[in-house]
Amino acid sequence: MSTKWSRILVLVCSTRPNALGPAVASWLTETLAPSAHTLDVDLVPVSLADLHLPFLDEEEHPARGIYHHEHTRRWSKTVAAADGFIVVSPEYNYGMPATLKNALDFLGAEWAWKPMGFVSYGNTSAGTRAVQHAKQVTSTLRLVPLGSTVALRISETLPQGSFQPAAHHARVAVDMLEELVRVAKVLAPLRDHGQAIPGPLPGSYAQRLHPDDGPHVTVLQRCCWVEEAVANNTLQLPALRESPAEVREWLTAWHGTGLWHAGRLLGMVRARRQGNALHIGRLAVAPDLRGRGLGRWLLHIAEGQGSGCSRLMLSTGAASSHNLAFYQRQGYVPLAHAADVSASGKGEVRLGKDLTA
Repeated sequence: MSTKWSRILVLVCSTRPNALGPAVASWLTETLAPSAHTLDVDLVPVSLADLHLPFLDEEEHPARGIYHHEHTRRWSKTVAAADGFIVVSPEYNYGMPATLKNALDFLGAEWAWKPMGFVSYGNTSAGTRAVQHAKQVTSTLRLVPLGSTVALRISETLPQGSFQPAAHHARVAVDMLEELVRVAKVLAPLRDHGQAIPGPLPGSYAQRLHPDDGPHVTVLQRCCWVEEAVANNTLQLPALRESPAEVREWLTAWHGTGLWHAGRLLGMVRARRQGNALHIGRLAVAPDLRGRGLGRWLLHIAEGQGSGCSRLMLSTGAASSHNLAFYQRQGYVPLAHAADVSASGKGEVRLGKDLTA
């Protein structure tokens, strides 16, 4: 018995009224249910029609992982939580449906290092040409397409007008699921410690910070908060005074994101939900790299965790004019009770940004 169940999405691709896809997916999940239980697998049907994804409408390239639209954030969260996929797809004009291509194109790192199996259906080729088309795209996204494929010829599976695949189709489907689980487990180490995404500088990448990154974070904080200390005339700043052990502690409690290059931590940000608000803090960029848009990029990464929240919150020193101007350019406004006083007696400005539906 494994300690973690694998979450496998069954993606139903056809959006045509009265399409055969839902019947194929229903047969597939029922056929695989006993094996899924034995293999510790959760099969989760997802209809692309229910996602209501428009044609790709994000301003940023998907590889950057910066999503401005709620429908993209929902799709990102769904895909990121999965360990693998089974695509149920028809063949349209020798290729995969535009709905599948569009759903794939919306995201980047969320797909990486996860296996994908295919159940195709069609007439002459039983949908296999759609599978070959899809494999070109999925491989580019670092998905790992399986060799096992369930190919259904429509004329043979609808003998009496109802969907009735043969027994050998069920056996192939079970074999495919077993292969999918094996590959998902082999690829698991590549998915550990968060999904790395390409960063804004050549060769850089971002991924979640973990407690073991505490020494790197400590060094970056002490480099970056010196200016804050001078501007606000105080050394009583946690980011300057924290020990590596204290940094390790908050790395456990917060979701931190680090921007890395060749083993060097270039920048970071952290976020944590409290009620309906997402609190963002410790936004930092190495002093020699400022002015290249890295802070804005990291802030957008943190804001992307605010799905379902009504407000984004952050704070900075009352005398930190550069920070205040930067946050206000990003849409944050000082709150009515913004002039709080910290334990050190120095002013701190709290800012917020309301999220629209």
